[in-house]
Amino acid sequence: MSLNVELLEQSFELVKPKADEFVGSFYNNLFTDYPAAKPLFEHSDMAKQQQMLKGALVMVIENLRKPEVLSDALKGLGARHVKYGALPEHYPLVGNSLLKTLEQYAGSAWTAELKEAWAGAYGAITELMLEGADYTKEEVALESAPAPEEGGLNVELLEQSFALVAPKADDLVSTFYDNLFTDYPDAKPLFEHTDMARQKQMLKGGLVMVVENLRKPDVLSQALKGLGARHVKYGALPAHYPLVGNSLLKTLEQYAGSAWTAEVKDAWVGAYGAITELMLEGADYDKQDIQLDSAAAAEPPEGIGMGTTAGIIGGSAVAFIVLLLVLL
Repeated sequence: MSLNVELLEQSFELVKPKADEFVGSFYNNLFTDYPAAKPLFEHSDMAKQQQMLKGALVMVIENLRKPEVLSDALKGLGARHVKYGALPEHYPLVGNSLLKTLEQYAGSAWTAELKEAWAGAYGAITELMLEGADYTKEEVALESAPAPEEGGLNVELLEQSFALVAPKADDLVSTFYDNLFTDYPDAKPLFEHTDMARQKQMLKGGLVMVVENLRKPDVLSQALKGLGARHVKYGALPAHYPLVGNSLLKTLEQYAGSAWTAEVKDAWVGAYGAITELMLEGADYDKQDIQLDSAAAAEPPEGIGMGTTAGIIGGSAVAFIVLLLVLL
């Protein structure tokens, strides 16, 4: 069954005269059903936010009969939402709240057929936005990071330098968090309800695991890919990797003292780059992770991707959690 464009257009006309109230109700539903999202908009201009959502909805409806135009627009929107911290896990939250709000405003006109039409359209939107939400290597590069040497990682130097700081590992991970929160203060509130003692032990264990398996590339590769996959569930974004990496390098330098040379720094930058590559390779999204509640499958019109998932429209929240990417 293809998307019912006519039904989508007709139903949107029912809510269009109340569009300002509609988007206000949408955010009320989102914050009521998913209260963890509310603090993320604390510093947002909600009037502007609501206008962005309204404009995006209008743009989608007005271009349903222009699949090529809509496809390009949604891919671009998905790419921009990477910068805002949008994750596939966020899409169904927004999607479920949107369907709930549409039902409230459509009233008796909201039928099973209409719900299917909107779930199908929303799924197509999601597919296209996720397709556009690609990350470049530059987006996950460390600040002023030199490229690793052709010969690969300097395993011996990494092991030797870590051995210098290992006896002070507990102090090191504490200093790491101090550096992270000082250099990136927006991260601090996100750990407000975290057991930091446990968090520090997880980070220490992750560092030890990496260093101890540098000579076992197959084992390390599988472990890091699995770690990357799990961090998708925690809300980890590629944009978080350089924050963690920069703070880690800063902390290693503090604890290595005079032993921290340009060569040692290059070795750790190369190692962290390799870790990042493997974790991102493992950080693949399953379609079930972004499924709308009780969404009905639908076949979109030519030029629009398949799916029964939900997409973020007009949002600009930061990521739900900034988590360390070398732990667990």
